[in-house]
Amino acid sequence: MVVSYNRKALLRRAIEALERSEARETIEIVVVDNGSSDGSQELESEYSRARFIRIPRNFGLTKAMNLGVRGSTGEYVFFLHEDTEVFPETARILAETLDSQAEAGACCPLLVDAEDRPAPQLGHFPPDDTWQPAQPGPDPMPVDYPRGAAFMMRRFFLTAMRQVDERYGQFGSDADLCFQIRRAGKKILLAPAARARHAGRAQDSPLRKADQKQGTAAWVGKYGGFFSGLSARLTTIFGALGSLQLGVLKYLLSGQKIDGTQQE
Repeated sequence: MVVSYNRKALLRRAIEALERSEARETIEIVVVDNGSSDGSQELESEYSRARFIRIPRNFGLTKAMNLGVRGSTGEYVFFLHEDTEVFPETARILAETLDSQAEAGACCPLLVDAEDRPAPQLGHFPPDDTWQPAQPGPDPMPVDYPRGAAFMMRRFFLTAMRQVDERYGQFGSDADLCFQIRRAGKKILLAPAARARHAGRAQDSPLRKADQKQGTAAWVGKYGGFFSGLSARLTTIFGALGSLQLGVLKYLLSGQKIDGTQQE
């Protein structure tokens, strides 16, 4: 499942990479277009074997993920961002890893950059949008929190959770999913034989920066309690004020996240 917003060229490459996947006939490609205005919808006519779900405006990542999950049927759900290109063997290796590792609730490929070097991928709890490249060995290795740019998990976990927590906007949902899987006593495996090329963004808007900080505060509040969440939110507000990030501060004070009510 690919979620995309106003990144048509990247989305095209992501779909084309999935179309080249080994055992393509076993893969269900679902694209959730989050209210794009750059002509991304035109890709639906080019990729007739993919299913497109269109949302009228950008409701944020979590709502789009939930719509994509409900619009798919597979035993495993492979979450992808539109700036991620999988290699032909990637989906097959991840599914085979989950097939053979009953103790694993989710699996991810090794993220690489344009030169095929390990890209920033592994975070920590509480999430703060900082990432380190993986240092993989020859076999699947357990990790706590790989970023959600490429992440396959068992559908029954999503069914048990009912849905991805929509208190998060664009950021925080991957940390939430990983933490719940780990809390259930299941492993998250990084399969180094599976790779995905991740582009990322050169810079973020004030709203996206605020959304990331709001996601961190929401995660801390959910798992640390109300006062911990309040403290985290106040820390982000005073941090933005102290560094004179007035655009970010505006969204933090209003509690605005990327959820369809914002105007970037």
